[in-house]
Amino acid sequence: MKACCGFGHRNVFENISSKLDNAVEEAIAQGCEIFYTGAMGDFDSLFSSAVRSAKKVYPYIKLICVKPYFTNDINTNREYYAAIYDDIIIPDELVDVYPKAAIKARNRWMIDNSDIVFIYTVRNYGGAYEAKKYAERSRKNITII
Repeated sequence: MKACCGFGHRNVFENISSKLDNAVEEAIAQGCEIFYTGAMGDFDSLFSSAVRSAKKVYPYIKLICVKPYFTNDINTNREYYAAIYDDIIIPDELVDVYPKAAIKARNRWMIDNSDIVFIYTVRNYGGAYEAKKYAERSRKNITII
């Protein structure tokens, strides 16, 4: 079963929804059934929205929220998470990672466990840019949004 993940800046100042919708459709056509999101900013919200929209046509696809570490909001907002995501995971590999390093480790885990990586970057620094460089070094199939 193929998987896809996406990375983009926390703030998105342009309309990329149709590009994401098309990219999700193409990923599904290539066999992706699992879509991982970090759920931390504007890009992640737009990516998740595109996947949820595609689920109306392809109900078998899964949107999985990958957390870098446990936070109380997972319990406090359980109904919210259950309504939006098919699952919430904290990879075993991240259990003992120091919290400041956990987001980068989570991003690498998502890339390592994906066949296709969506990238939306408009500047050459930050977490999304680092994820892009890691995906390139890992020779992943990258879709630029």
